Amino acid sequence: MSTTGSFEGFQSVALKPDGEDQPAERDSLSAEEGSSAVPSRMARQSSVTESILYPNPYTQPHRTRKYFVTRPGAIETAREDLNNHVAETMDEVIQGFWLLTEVDHWNNEKERVVAITDNTLLICKYDFIMLSCVQLQRIPLSSICHICLGKFAFPGTSLDKRQGEGIRISWGKSEEQSLLSRWNPWSTEVPYATFTEHPMKKSSEKFSEICKMSSFIAKLVPAVQNAHKTSLGPGRGKEVMVSTEPIIIETYTGLMSFIGNRNKLGYSLARGSIGF
Repeated sequence: MSTTGSFEGFQSVALKPDGEDQPAERDSLSAEEGSSAVPSRMARQSSVTESILYPNPYTQPHRTRKYFVTRPGAIETAREDLNNHVAETMDEVIQGFWLLTEVDHWNNEKERVVAITDNTLLICKYDFIMLSCVQLQRIPLSSICHICLGKFAFPGTSLDKRQGEGIRISWGKSEEQSLLSRWNPWSTEVPYATFTEHPMKKSSEKFSEICKMSSFIAKLVPAVQNAHKTSLGPGRGKEVMVSTEPIIIETYTGLMSFIGNRNKLGYSLARGSIGF
């Protein structure tokens, strides 16, 4: 048993096996250099520890677990359900599958599964809690007349604005939209759909791929162009217009979207425990 310090007539001696002389020399050298060497050594140890504990370059796990879409098997089940539905009811094959956020005409965010077949754009409202499709919107690719890419823009007097970029897909003119549907936040008669990237894009490598807006655009544009060439309808051969310009969202007060978007009401999200 060793004690620090010395008694009368005795002095503590540290015995080391052969081959450990060099570390002892390093320790004595560090002691001679003073306390300045200690912080640097601690900094190196801290950085190594952090790299071991957090090797994932994506976001923190506790944040991603709140979204049910990131639970094991959830997105795979949604893909399988949509594939089966398309094969049984439409006799088509899905060419691309993405997880995006739809921004409606009242600036409300809504979690959506988007798929492209040979002839159709599918926009699916999927419940990742119950693992079931709640609503499916089918848009013929040949009816899409305008694809707009750009940053979001709002009226100057709008109180609730968003940053970032998105894509707007139009299959009709916004001027033809009725006043009732324009001012109805739950209207399904809006002749366009606006998308931006899902919040979980950076949660993992898998979600980085299916939430990527650039891959969705790269698949959508040629699919629409090909659908226009092969269509037998009145718009056959008509070129789809692809433009880069601000995407205007006509909201002014935005109280509903302010509350909904900040609480992520448009996502399948763990809301926490209510009881005690």
